[in-house]
Amino acid sequence: MNLIKPLGLALVLAFAPAVYAQDAVPADEQAMLDEEARLDAEEAAIAAEEARLDAEEGGNVAAEPMASDPTAPNPAPAHPELRPVLDQFGGEAGLTALMETFMTGLLADERTASFFANSDQVRVKRQLVEQFCVILGGDCTYTGRDMRSSHAGLGIDRSHLNALIEVLQVAMNEHDIPFRAQNKLLAKLAPMHREIVTE
Repeated sequence: MNLIKPLGLALVLAFAPAVYAQDAVPADEQAMLDEEARLDAEEAAIAAEEARLDAEEGGNVAAEPMASDPTAPNPAPAHPELRPVLDQFGGEAGLTALMETFMTGLLADERTASFFANSDQVRVKRQLVEQFCVILGGDCTYTGRDMRSSHAGLGIDRSHLNALIEVLQVAMNEHDIPFRAQNKLLAKLAPMHREIVTE
């Protein structure tokens, strides 16, 4: 569900009574009513978005696809031959645990923190699990955008990407993922730098 639609409807419903009542209510009371209506509308929009995310996490509704660049390379090319590597990562559950450690590291590293501090971290982790799972031949579906669309306008340079890879390697080491398995994943991710680095 698009957040803009419930937000717009909530704003219309919240402000409608205040607009019609302006002649009968003193200005200071009207200002309070307007502020209460605005806060109610914000709360309704937040509740609607939380309900949408809860439903999406529970698999009750399909995630709305995000705009992608149809000319961009596939962000999650499947490599069925790497299924044994996925097993070395601990399967989808292992990738999920890895992403928790990875995100913690990204937020702790001053070189990468600004890119993730205000992001939807739950979504980022979920889509990274999906992406890595598909690349490693798993039975997952990637629901994110292409790398070009996802990183456009972020001002990512080569040093930022190198820092991210370092943090990922530290996380993989913490999860005892074999070095050869790490390298096989990184080799499949490496070509994506052309879509990610924009500076």
